[in-house]
Amino acid sequence: MSNGKDFTLTHVALLVGDQEQALTFYRDVIGLEVRQDMPFPGGRWLTVGPVSQPGIEFILEVPEMAPVDAARAAYQGRLASGAQSTLIFTTDAVDDTFTRLRDAGVAVDQEPITQPYGVRDCGFRDPWGNHLRFSEVLG
Repeated sequence: MSNGKDFTLTHVALLVGDQEQALTFYRDVIGLEVRQDMPFPGGRWLTVGPVSQPGIEFILEVPEMAPVDAARAAYQGRLASGAQSTLIFTTDAVDDTFTRLRDAGVAVDQEPITQPYGVRDCGFRDPWGNHLRFSEVLG
């Protein structure tokens, strides 16, 4: 019987309004790699993930993929108010990452600042309101 100590996180759902636009954003702008792209009821099973972490995938999930009407309606409500999931990435060069993403037109929430808990970080928002943070561990 499992007590949870053998669990490994492999997938996280990220609510988006359009899978093709999300693919372009997360692959071409952010720099994640496509892991899976195949037909799925309500759209397609589309996942991306960081090159350096082959064991984690973000499901680019649209409301049409929800199994019941009530869930689809709830997803549409979340999108209407800003999906607001949060992904936090680490990087060796947060200032360079900030400049690259800002110059690519990604919505900035926070310019790079040094935090009292030992990281320098910045924040962005994807086209659906999800928070994206990038942190560089200092010293």
